[in-house]
Amino acid sequence: MKYVIQKENRPVYLQLYKLIRNDIINQVYPYNSRLPSKRMLAEELGISTITIEHAYGLLCDEGYAEARERSGYFVIFQPSDGFAGSTAEPVPVFHKKLDTSSYPTFSISILSKTMRKVLTDYGETILEKSPNAGGIQLRSAIRQYLARNRGIQVEIGQIVIGSGAEYLYRLIVELLGRSRVYGIESPSYDKIEQIYRAADVDYELLPLSADGIDSGALAATRADVLHTTPYRSFPTGVTATASKRYEYIRWSGYGERFIVESDYGSEFSVSSQPMETLFVLSDFDNVIYLNTFSRTISPSMRIGYMVLPKQLVNQFQDRLGFYSCTVPTFDQLVLTELINNGDFERHINRVRRAKRRELEHET
Repeated sequence: MKYVIQKENRPVYLQLYKLIRNDIINQVYPYNSRLPSKRMLAEELGISTITIEHAYGLLCDEGYAEARERSGYFVIFQPSDGFAGSTAEPVPVFHKKLDTSSYPTFSISILSKTMRKVLTDYGETILEKSPNAGGIQLRSAIRQYLARNRGIQVEIGQIVIGSGAEYLYRLIVELLGRSRVYGIESPSYDKIEQIYRAADVDYELLPLSADGIDSGALAATRADVLHTTPYRSFPTGVTATASKRYEYIRWSGYGERFIVESDYGSEFSVSSQPMETLFVLSDFDNVIYLNTFSRTISPSMRIGYMVLPKQLVNQFQDRLGFYSCTVPTFDQLVLTELINNGDFERHINRVRRAKRRELEHET
């Protein structure tokens, strides 16, 4: 298999990862087939086996392949996975509760320096009321950050700022309507169920298996909105495999269905690049993407954001555009500065490197 690598454009391992991933999705490498050996690819492409290991490692992290001892790397992705009949028995899985006690916090010295800079640079501007969807500066910074780090290419008008995930979840209910049935992972973050219950909407608990929401439960659900955390669902730590993520997307392609994707914590993935989002993978323009800065910076920074699919932007403005932004202008400008000057991404990279070293030490 011949691959063309543009060494001057981006990291080589990411190019190779995407090329092989696309071949897996397109069944060039079908399920359970063996991927080319590292040595063969190294000779063919003129790159190091270490680079190929990085690409294969990312394929494994994403759930496209797995390493088998003394045998090589094999494809575990099946595009037709899932949609078991509604009589299928759920696959039991024993979860290890995800530990959140050691979540890293942002450097207080950098944070205080940034706050002083914002006070000096913006002066009385920090006292002004924020636009309802959030300040243009922060929404622009988030837009560029998502494009750089998550492959999410959107317009500023698709981004809405709010004071944490719980507030945004409630806005989504108001946007999509109370007549819908919402499907949530079981178990999941307690507040997700609490918010749907408080909003007086009908919801179903969909049991998790080892690779994500059980296929039989998903096939049988009455839900037309799926609320999922593909990366390390809390409290179980279950991560949806690549096959499972495509199953979610296929499910959403029937009728007027939507997916609410909580991407909480994915920035701290130990892989060299966080897993692909459902927002990027889907072609149906029906995924609402959410994330916050409460883990990446501090639990006290109650700033979250959601990215709306294009089809919902005008509807949001018509129905909910009158809501005032719940995040102070000063906080928005501080976060904007942290993203634009690189401090936020440097913090993310430091934490990820430290976590990788911890794993290497444990093994």
